[in-house]
Amino acid sequence: MRISVDLTLSPLQDDYEIHVINFIKALRDSKFTVLENPLSTQIFGDYHELMPFLTAQIHKSFEEQTICVLTMKVVKTDRSDYEPNF
Repeated sequence: MRISVDLTLSPLQDDYEIHVINFIKALRDSKFTVLENPLSTQIFGDYHELMPFLTAQIHKSFEEQTICVLTMKVVKTDRSDYEPNF
């Protein structure tokens, strides 16, 4: 099953930028399709491959921070080829 995941990492500390950058770079370095915009990052792939990868990356990021919020939306379809039609 293919999924689309929308992620927003929000470190609640002064050096937040480096943590966001490191998280996005780890996603980029994966085998998955990654799309970014100013508000969030989307990653697309097979559920059974993507979710363990995300679990590991989220855990790693959380270990490097004092306080952090991660907002995640999961959609049961691959929306990586979405094009607005309006």
